[in-house]
Amino acid sequence: MNWGWLLLRIVLGLTILTTVFLSQRFWYRAIWRSTARWRSSWLRIAARLLYCFALVLVLLAVAGGFHMGSHGHLKQRDAVLAIFSGLWLSSAFFAFLFVALVHGVERVWNWLRPDFRAQRPAVAPLPSSHAPVERLRDPSRRYFFRTASVLAGATPFFSCMYGFAAERLNYQVRRIEIPMANLPPALDGMQIAQISDIHLSGYMSRTDVRRAVDMTNDLGADLTVVTGDFITGSSDPIADCIEEVSRLHAPLGVWGCNGNHEIYAKAEDAAQQLFTQFGMKLLRQENAQLTFRGAQFNLIGVDYQRERNVDGHRQQMLANMDGLIRRDIPNILLSHNPNTFNRAAELGIELSLGGHTHGGQIQVEILDHRLTPARFISDYIAGLFERPLFKPSGEVLISREPDLPTSHPRPQAARLYVNRGLGTVGAPVRLGVPPEISLIVLRRV
Repeated sequence: MNWGWLLLRIVLGLTILTTVFLSQRFWYRAIWRSTARWRSSWLRIAARLLYCFALVLVLLAVAGGFHMGSHGHLKQRDAVLAIFSGLWLSSAFFAFLFVALVHGVERVWNWLRPDFRAQRPAVAPLPSSHAPVERLRDPSRRYFFRTASVLAGATPFFSCMYGFAAERLNYQVRRIEIPMANLPPALDGMQIAQISDIHLSGYMSRTDVRRAVDMTNDLGADLTVVTGDFITGSSDPIADCIEEVSRLHAPLGVWGCNGNHEIYAKAEDAAQQLFTQFGMKLLRQENAQLTFRGAQFNLIGVDYQRERNVDGHRQQMLANMDGLIRRDIPNILLSHNPNTFNRAAELGIELSLGGHTHGGQIQVEILDHRLTPARFISDYIAGLFERPLFKPSGEVLISREPDLPTSHPRPQAARLYVNRGLGTVGAPVRLGVPPEISLIVLRRV
């Protein structure tokens, strides 16, 4: 057992839970203080009871999960509750952090002011009031920080509503030409449609998935792949998701791999069986030789690759791959976790297709720097990346934006494309990272 890794996970978990608790306590007290000024007692009581009722619903949803209906479908009320809970918890969490940040800046600002420090009472504050201290503060600065606090508290709520209503289901098709090492002339121009991270759940309905499937079919790709995370949790109906996925069609078939949420839901075997039932193929540490225009390529698929074992120790990803990789024809790897790319490049796999990150799901650009939570889990957030083939992972990494043409491609480079996914996790929100359907066009170097 790796006790250091276990302790780190416990500390991180407790930190998150504590922050969530503090955020809810903050808004509870803020609502009580605000309603205390209302003249109508019955209106004040009604508002407080409504808040308590909503908070109880959120807590019940978080504690008990969201249950399916009697026929294996998500009930409408569960979906509404899931969306409401996710929006409230995420908005309240970030609003609390932003307000706390503003208050912290205000305290530091006041502490750094020489006149404020010099004129503070040396022994004890006056018993009557804090008026002498308040008079030392500049009213304009006080007004500025109050306004900043209001804006800091309101911005996450409005941003989450926009991310839920506008960007969450704004599916975008991204066409990217990827130069591929060792590509035969006959495979030049072959098109691969990729979708990933569907997450059919209370946040994503079958109707939403069906629309994405129809858009994917309209691309007319030669091959279609689905790179994991069909559902979010064990209570989500994976049969519904894969039934919608089965509507995909392509001349070379529909292929897929499992993601980490299939592990959490204990649905890896069920996903494989459903793929087979609907005439598709889910590759689980397997490969298949496909032929296009008389030329062959090797399609490999793996279950989600963990970077640490159950004891917390680091382990090698893509182990025991020797029998799956071909040296005489190009290889394409379906791996949900993009962090397998380092090892895939070392093994000589020319192209990897992944997902998992959702592109960060929320992305903010500040001073030409893109900030996203996904930076904590991967260097491969979204788009196209390349590394030298058969080289250790310490070699220089080159990242390319997917909207730009690739110039001067390396003839012997492994490449990875990370799809931004369709669904959401944690909160039903996307900001700056719209859901993606990829159309990948292979090009000969």
